[in-house]
Amino acid sequence: MTDDEEAPGAGEARLHEDMTIARVVQTCGGSPSQWDAWTTTGQYLYLRYRHGEGTVEQHPSEYVDTWDGEESGLWTSWRDGTADGRIDLADFLALAGLRLDTNAEVHTLPPTGRSN
Repeated sequence: MTDDEEAPGAGEARLHEDMTIARVVQTCGGSPSQWDAWTTTGQYLYLRYRHGEGTVEQHPSEYVDTWDGEESGLWTSWRDGTADGRIDLADFLALAGLRLDTNAEVHTLPPTGRSN
C-alpha cells in the first residue's frame, strides 16, 4: 500500500459479506427515510437517509439497547450532495450496494411530512 492509499474502512471490509436483503420494514415515511432490514443470513441492518447522507449500520438486533457492543458498527455511508431527507428504498439500496432477494418481504409507509 502506498502513502496515497487508505486502508479499507469497516464498511469496505464488509462489502464481501452477504448484501442481499430478505426483509425490510420502513420505520419512517417522512424525513429521515429509515428502515429496519435483515439479510438472508439474518444480520440486522439499520438503514437511514437524512440531509443527503445515507448510512447502513450493523447491529445485533433492532432493539436499540443492543447497539453498543462489538457486533455493532458502520457498514457503509455516503453523501449525495443534496440536503434531501427522503429517498426511495430502491435508490437507497443501489447507493448502499445492497440488493433485495427475489422473495424479499417489504413493508413500506406512505410519505409524510416535509421532504428534508
